[in-house]
Amino acid sequence: MSFNPAIVRARVRNHLELKAQQEHLAALAAEREKIIQELKSAIEQVKTLKGIVPICASYKKIRDDKGYWEQVESYVSRHTEAEFSHGICPDCMKELYPEFFKDKKD
Repeated sequence: MSFNPAIVRARVRNHLELKAQQEHLAALAAEREKIIQELKSAIEQVKTLKGIVPICASYKKIRDDKGYWEQVESYVSRHTEAEFSHGICPDCMKELYPEFFKDKKD
């Protein structure tokens, strides 16, 4: 039995190309699955933040899904990438620190 070296080289090259394409497809499938999981996670985050959020009018705490009350900052920080910067609005400054409040009209 004899073999043709050109045919053997062509078959080996084809098998190597097929193997490389299979590995590429597997990598694409893994990347696709990763993106799907990231999108599912993003959808869950959006669902968490949509709708009515029960908030205490006096202490500005939010009631979570389990019925526990927590600070607005804690709740929002856990469910978003938002960062907080604190200050005092003019109304609170006037009420809480009248000795330091200067009305803009003065």
